[in-house]
Order: sequence, then structure tokens, then C-alpha cells
Amino acid sequence: MNQSSDVRDKAVPQTDEGVSKPSPLVAKPPGEQIPAALPDTDLKRSISWKRVLLALVIAVAAAGGGIYWWISQTPALPAGIFSGNGRIEADPIDIATKFAGRILGLRVDEGARVVAGQVLAVMDTRDLQASLKKSESQAASAKRAIAEAQANAEQAHSEVILAQQQMDRAKALFKDGWVTKEVFDQRQQTLQGAQSGEIAAQERVIEAQHALDAANHDAELYRVNIADNTLVAPRDGRIAYRIANVGEVLPAGGKVFTMLDFSYVYMDIYLPTIAAGRVKIGNEARIVLDVYPDHPIPAKVTFIADQAQFTPKMVETQTERDKLMFRIRVRIDPERLKAHADAIRSGLPGMAYVRTDPAVDWPARLQVKQ
Repeated sequence: MNQSSDVRDKAVPQTDEGVSKPSPLVAKPPGEQIPAALPDTDLKRSISWKRVLLALVIAVAAAGGGIYWWISQTPALPAGIFSGNGRIEADPIDIATKFAGRILGLRVDEGARVVAGQVLAVMDTRDLQASLKKSESQAASAKRAIAEAQANAEQAHSEVILAQQQMDRAKALFKDGWVTKEVFDQRQQTLQGAQSGEIAAQERVIEAQHALDAANHDAELYRVNIADNTLVAPRDGRIAYRIANVGEVLPAGGKVFTMLDFSYVYMDIYLPTIAAGRVKIGNEARIVLDVYPDHPIPAKVTFIADQAQFTPKMVETQTERDKLMFRIRVRIDPERLKAHADAIRSGLPGMAYVRTDPAVDWPARLQVKQ
């Protein structure tokens, strides 16, 4: 065989059935295209995406089934009890300066539990202390002035007594002709002058007393201002934020701390029109936090919004009116909070249940355990 026949024999190998398969070494005609084989990497990637999609479908189905099971397991509320979700909140109080000044010291930090009257921060009051000493010195001088004026008034009163006695004798002698009219007139003028001097001395006593009162009032004002520069906790609570630091100069009203008032803890929920229309101030409520699902907290309704929070532009149909939501606030009893102050945490999510019909009994899971 020649060389071309050898190439053809090598290019077309024989199979077991005797049928020859084309070899990749054989060139195809220019018009015929070789089908491209799917790479192994693309095939694996396609299979991986199918598995991911299948896993997502299974996960969504499982989640939906779980939610359906949870809803089916949660018993329905009886008529006359409505619920809404919210977060527990404590009333914030800003601890701020009354006057502009520099922070001298901080006595607490964030997260600290404080009681009413506890010192939280101290401002620099050296200027007020100096003014207080000045007022106290003025008060001391006014006291000495009062003592001197009172002595002068007593002396003037003695002169009046003497002048009156001389006037009485001169009057008696003048009737009998023992003294002249001139002497009588002199005694009368002396008495009038002594009386005028006594009045002036008494006025100086009053003036000195007013000066003492003014100095005492100034001193008291400085004492009050110094006391106001000592920032104290107005109520029992917990420090939520520290806003300023030692050495900072704050304007009047500058915030130093923000504390949470433990005596005012509440949860705001939103109820639709039908439910909100039945709620009244003072209705009993229960708060169930997610972290304490088995411990319902007794509360009462203290606020009902007079306007809807979510109002559509046009309210014409019953369906649209049902979309109106009103804010309802339920507050925990302050006396109960005192016994559980350490467990108070602002921002904890939960559910609030409001009973509009007192004749309806609370479900077993919402009854307060004594």
C-alpha cells in the first residue's frame, strides 16, 4: 500500500461490530461543522444551580409549613381582647446643665442604675463660689450697719424723751410766768428736732435691714445656682447614654446624660379602627415580651391617639376605613416596676393585649401568676 492508504486505514479504525467510526484525525469538508461537546465544568455548574434552586424551594416550603404550624398552634383570642406588637420603652430624661459651664467631674457611667437624688455630675462653680462669698460679706456689713442704726435710733429716742420733759416743764412755768415766751419756743423747737432725728434714725435702721435682706437674697441665689450645677437624678432609673465628658464646656441646657425613667415603662401598639374604637383609657392589658413568653405583665391603657397614624388619601369604602390604625399606649404599674427594676430593658420586642370587655376572662396563657 502506498502512503495515502496507510493514512486512511489509521484514520478509520474498526470496531467490534465491524462498523468503522470516524476518527478525529479525519478532516471534515469545509461546509460541515463539528458539533461542540458540552464541557464538564458547564455541566457541573448547571447541576449545582439546579440543586441550589431545589434547596431553596424546600427551605421556603419548610418555612411556610412552620409558620402555618405556629399560627395553627397559637390559640385565637376571645372576643373583646385585641393585640398588637411593639417594643417596651422607658421614658427618657435628659440630664442637662442649667447654666453654661465646664464639667468638673462625672460620678456615673453608661448602664449604671441610679436612684432619685443621686449625684451624677458636678460642674465647675468657682466663679459662683466667689460671688457667694462677696454676698455673704455684704450681708455681714449690713448686719453691722443695722446695729449702728439701731443704736442711733435709741439715742434719738432718748433725746426725744429729754426734749419732751423739758417742754412739759417750760409749758408749766410759762403759765405761771416764770419763763419767757422765747424759752418756751426754744423748748418746743428742740422737741420737734429730736422727734425728726428719731424718725430719720428709724429710717436708717429700715434701710440697713433692706440692705441685709438684699445681700441674703443674693447669697441664697448663688447657693441655689451652685446646687443646680450639681446634676442629680430626678427619678430612679438607668443611665442610657453619656453625651459629654470631663472638661468639656457646655452651654446652658447642654446635655450630659440621658437616663431611662423606671417609673414610666410602656409599649405603643397600633390597632385598626374597629378595635381602637372599643378601647378606653384604663382598660386592662397584658404585655408579653419575646424573652419572657411565659410571664405576662399586667398593664393599663393610658393613651389613645385621636387621629389615625396610617390614613389613606381617600377614605370612602369600608375596606379603606379598616386600614386606619390608631396608636394605643399601655403602661406597666410603677409599683410593680420597683420590684423588677433590674429586668427592665428598653427596646425589647413583644406583644400587648388589650381587654375591652371586663366580662371576658383572660386566656390561661395571659393570666398573671402571683
